[in-house]
Amino acid sequence: MNALTDLTGLEVMTLVAAGALPPPGIATLLGMRLLEVEEGRASFALEPDDRMLNPIGSVHGGIAATLLDSCMGCAVHTTLPARSSYTTAQLSLHYVRGMQPGMGEVTATGTVLHAGRRQVTAEGRLVDRDGRLLAHGTTTCLVLA
Repeated sequence: MNALTDLTGLEVMTLVAAGALPPPGIATLLGMRLLEVEEGRASFALEPDDRMLNPIGSVHGGIAATLLDSCMGCAVHTTLPARSSYTTAQLSLHYVRGMQPGMGEVTATGTVLHAGRRQVTAEGRLVDRDGRLLAHGTTTCLVLA
């Protein structure tokens, strides 16, 4: 086992937020930044750009989905004891407004609603820099021992 398996989910996420551990590859790929983390909560930021456009010229909905899945999943991660992991079992999203390159930074915040032994549920909100809702969602994660 590596040393990370001896840390709680909150300890791992705190180290990532502090820069003591590298961010996950998906965060690097998309330019996502982990803004803050605490038990049951995690926030990411991203600035949509031209690399993220779909064929109709708006930012692909998968970017919002990835942000929401990430913030909710990391919020879940903060509730886990050492030697535990999780996987997303269900993800439900509602798109309210589209994103465009040049709109500035958007922020996704996930909050745990219920932390059970086998399942953890969370909700997430994606907002623009003026606080306007862009998308929201919920997740159910299965806890793996």
